[in-house]
Amino acid sequence: MNTGGADNAPIAALRRMPRNVWATGLTSFFMDISSEMVINILPLFLSNVLGATADIIGQIEGIAEATASLLKVFSGWLSDKLRARKWMAVAGYALSALSKPFFYFANSLAVAGARWADRAGKGIRTAPRDALIADTIREEQRGLAFGLQRALDTAGAMVGLLIALGVVWFTQAGNVALGADTFRTIVLISLAPAALAVLTLIVGARDVPAIKQRAAPRFAFRSLGRPFMVFVLIVGIFDLGNSSDAFLILRAQDRGINVIGILAMLAVFNLVYALVSMPAGSLSDRVGRRQLIVGGWLVYAAIYLGFGFAQEAWHVWVLYVVYGLYYGLAHGTAKAMIADLVPEASRGTAYGTYYAVLGVLDYPASAIAGLLWTNIGVPAPFMFGGALALIAAFLMAFWMPRALSRPT
Repeated sequence: MNTGGADNAPIAALRRMPRNVWATGLTSFFMDISSEMVINILPLFLSNVLGATADIIGQIEGIAEATASLLKVFSGWLSDKLRARKWMAVAGYALSALSKPFFYFANSLAVAGARWADRAGKGIRTAPRDALIADTIREEQRGLAFGLQRALDTAGAMVGLLIALGVVWFTQAGNVALGADTFRTIVLISLAPAALAVLTLIVGARDVPAIKQRAAPRFAFRSLGRPFMVFVLIVGIFDLGNSSDAFLILRAQDRGINVIGILAMLAVFNLVYALVSMPAGSLSDRVGRRQLIVGGWLVYAAIYLGFGFAQEAWHVWVLYVVYGLYYGLAHGTAKAMIADLVPEASRGTAYGTYYAVLGVLDYPASAIAGLLWTNIGVPAPFMFGGALALIAAFLMAFWMPRALSRPT
């Protein structure tokens, strides 16, 4: 196994991070520049240009995430069996890159198909990529490694949003609704960083040799162990209330924020996310994963309840920016915890299972949110999400086996 050094000082540890951590991080950086330019304004395009309602947007998002997630279990398990993490990740990034041009065609079928293909690429690449990071890094630096990957990923999202903001500013400054020509221009610009993402992973990453006398992993959830399954169950309860962020964007527009304001809000959100991810990951290496995840979920609950009660545009702006704190605390930390809970030989399968369970739940989560928004009222999906986050935080704090929820 490759190592990243034993120095506990975060800056020194970053200098000694293995090549694979930087390669996967930079790949995520470029792909997120491409994806976030398009995906964050896609709900506005569907609503403003194509006339899709909130429940239709929820269906598109839910099906995209749920369908793609079925690939994550298989791709993770196959990367365990073949020990071909790098090339499976390359294939997934390539599929997402190839889907980007189809967003250009302004009709519901083309946009939905491109969205589903993009998520299928994510389904193929995510588990092998995370398993490659876990294979590469020392146990005591897992949180920092995943925090670095999330920070680079999120920095790319911020850059992509700033580019999109610039395009909107020059093409339709002051308009509340997004125009079709503006959306097409952003799609065309997004093609270059998508190609760079694929090339970076091809050139920069290397597969880690398999451990000796390693048995082929079984394609069975039970083999991953009870602590992991308890973890996934708790996260699943949280995720059922974690609908697509498309609803937060629609809420922002509902409170009167125009396209430029929304893109600026998302850029600052990603700045907070990027700044928090590495320190939070490093902290989880020292004090344990559980505390960071519970803290992140409590922040999420407060923010979602706030979205439900928000009356003014500035309320939504502040809440969405603070939303980055939840992401920074919980996302990379959860990935590091998975590596703590399962054997090395089953990491790909574990990551695939984790993402698949959450992805399958994304469909009912987004569908429920759309139905609550349309039939009960705009605040309803946010009340629902906040309540489930509180339940999940309680279960993580008091049910998750303590000895197995922090690094040794």
